[in-house]
Amino acid sequence: MWTLQQMFLGILVCLFIFKYLKMKWEARSLPPGPSPLPLIGNLWTLNFSLNPDTLNKIAKHYGNIFTIWLGPTPMVVLHGCQAVKNALVSHSEEVSGRPTDSFLRDFSNGKGIVSSNGHNWKQQRRFGLMTLRNLGLGKRGLESRIQEEAQCLVDSIRATNGKPIDASYIITYAVANVISDVAFGHRFSFDDVTFQKLVACNNYLTEGLASKWGRLYDAFPWLMRHVPGPHQKIFETKEYIDNFVRNEIRNHQENEKAEEPSDVIEYYLDKIRKTKGEPDTTFDEANMIQVVVELFIAGTETTVTTLQWALLFMLVHPDIQVNIQKELDAVLEGPAVYYEDRKKLPYTNAVIHEVQRFGSIASVGIARTNINDMTLNGYSLKKDTMILANLDSVLHDPQYWENPYAFNPNHFLDIDGNFSPNEAFLPFSAGHRVCLGEQLARFELFIFFTMLVKSFNFHLPEGVSAVNTNYIADITLKPHPYKICAVPR
Repeated sequence: MWTLQQMFLGILVCLFIFKYLKMKWEARSLPPGPSPLPLIGNLWTLNFSLNPDTLNKIAKHYGNIFTIWLGPTPMVVLHGCQAVKNALVSHSEEVSGRPTDSFLRDFSNGKGIVSSNGHNWKQQRRFGLMTLRNLGLGKRGLESRIQEEAQCLVDSIRATNGKPIDASYIITYAVANVISDVAFGHRFSFDDVTFQKLVACNNYLTEGLASKWGRLYDAFPWLMRHVPGPHQKIFETKEYIDNFVRNEIRNHQENEKAEEPSDVIEYYLDKIRKTKGEPDTTFDEANMIQVVVELFIAGTETTVTTLQWALLFMLVHPDIQVNIQKELDAVLEGPAVYYEDRKKLPYTNAVIHEVQRFGSIASVGIARTNINDMTLNGYSLKKDTMILANLDSVLHDPQYWENPYAFNPNHFLDIDGNFSPNEAFLPFSAGHRVCLGEQLARFELFIFFTMLVKSFNFHLPEGVSAVNTNYIADITLKPHPYKICAVPR
């Protein structure tokens, strides 16, 4: 007679075998890839992270489209410019879904723009695009908000008198204030404790969403919802930010103005009033909170990280810094910097693009799904198959970049020194799910970076001869902490 323990062990072994055979059966129609282990799939091989270096190594063995397994769930990975553009651009509509059972989905409750699907996603995204466009064209447009915040950043750095500083904090506050002004209609003092906590919570969320716990959650959402761990604190932190936004909404409702809306919350409240009674409307407070939270998280994280890399590269390549300053001194008149100035500053513009390319901030973006059964590169993918575009492989594709693993502004310059775009420049992804805030980010990066290099000479602190140029993999690829001296010019 079998004991209870033996029966349990036998059932467990049978479950493992069944799951493994099921995975092998599903894999028949999928692209090739490393053999998955029962239950955990390729999580061990991936070191529980979607690290671009690991994905690039797998691509060398299996080609430009391959399959990895997050637990029992397959994910098709696209490598290189042609494979990525074939899916995201040529099949834009088909590859516009988001996974319906994931950490990000539970994080947002299926609301907002980033992880929602169908009618909700279409309405919220359309609102986001129109609102950012309206704010950009308003009396106090996005450019003037960015210029003011860039000047505050310059003043804050100038106050350090050239002493060694970790500039990441004040850069974060400055960029977060742009989003705050856009979303809430006002900025915060850098010394505001509530603002500092908001930024700290934002940083914690971006780290947590990309953590090993996050990958475990994606693999086993049915289990991770109920077990304790650091991932549960992420939901608590998210609730704090939700409540912060909720209070901002209440303040707007109590101090309602008659004139044209001037921030995201005012536009959203106006939209709720105008669509009230429509049977298919998705405009409600839950979606409003999530849209604002997503704008704050995404709008802060990517721009801050890019600017951190930009200053780091100025330390590594002082000759490039000198060349930028020569161009700025020869072209710009007066203290103000405008986005339109980029057309007269091809070298500076090229450097900013090269920072985005070489830094590969959003290296793999966010997984998508196909909304219908489809054929991709000859493989039949069932509806709701997870698809991941390895953007890092596009930004370093040797077929499109002369020296893909070297920092070289000439990647964006022609032989006459004019700015020259490249079709493999996809830092904001592509297709229906292209980054909503792409235009805002472009404005911010150009104005912030140009004003900083125009105002200061950046160099390493005394006694420091080199900096770490390797990345830390969070939701974005971040540089290791470093200190910098900013000497006023």
